[in-house]
Amino acid sequence: MKEKEKLINKCKRLLRRIGCPRWLHHFGPKKYELVHHIVALLVKQECKLGYRRTTRLLRFLGYTCPCYSALWHCMNRIPFSLWQRFLAITVDCKSYLVAIDGTGISRPLPSPYYYKRIDKPYPVDIPLKLSIAVDTKNKKILALRLRANKAHDIKDAAYLTKRVNTTFILADKAYDANHFHKYCESRGILCCIPLRRGGKPKHKNWSLRRKNQQYFHHRRYNRRTIVESVFKAIKTKFGPSASSIKIKSQRAEIFCRAIIHNLTQKIIDFLNASTKISKIYKE
Repeated sequence: MKEKEKLINKCKRLLRRIGCPRWLHHFGPKKYELVHHIVALLVKQECKLGYRRTTRLLRFLGYTCPCYSALWHCMNRIPFSLWQRFLAITVDCKSYLVAIDGTGISRPLPSPYYYKRIDKPYPVDIPLKLSIAVDTKNKKILALRLRANKAHDIKDAAYLTKRVNTTFILADKAYDANHFHKYCESRGILCCIPLRRGGKPKHKNWSLRRKNQQYFHHRRYNRRTIVESVFKAIKTKFGPSASSIKIKSQRAEIFCRAIIHNLTQKIIDFLNASTKISKIYKE
């Protein structure tokens, strides 16, 4: 029991260190702290449970957990800035190679048989746009952005680059834009992006994109496929769609998945390091 209390106190001190409040709101009497809500939401995503089953499971294990309706409401109430802080404490400070890319996340839609029964055409699925930045060494998600509408990959490039501390940015041809090269140059980041072919230069700053080709090496660029494997791992484990309906809840759901992915990678790295140390002592 004492060890359990020590672990909970460590989690509370970690949340206070990044500036998180103790309570989710300042109205009325308070029974559950913010850490109770965060842990419950992470368990919900990890175990692929609903709100009711998550509450039952945690209370059965003896963990203090809010009711299912409180968990549903806190998905919308937790600020976006807090989710960014939670994700930031699960990654390292400095990365050498960072790969960025985007993918689509399906929305929760009724069955096509239901639409056929009510004599309505099946709606066209407009997926969510998810862009992430991944450390190619430990496969951790450094930053992410979720859009409700379709958008080009280049629109989130500066947003992701601003939130990472790296030396190289690896991306495909969709990110070969002159303004993105200028932004990376202003931050002291080198771009490893293949040059788009076709067409003639129409502006005087074309030389910057040509100049950055000196940092393009195929062996370094091949590390960009790590971001594709991260997409595959997330969609295989959590599914290709978001279960929430509102965009705030969908954003919180995607952040929970990214945090769980980073924590899992951290445990794997720790186990690999301990295995190497044990082999050295045996030799």
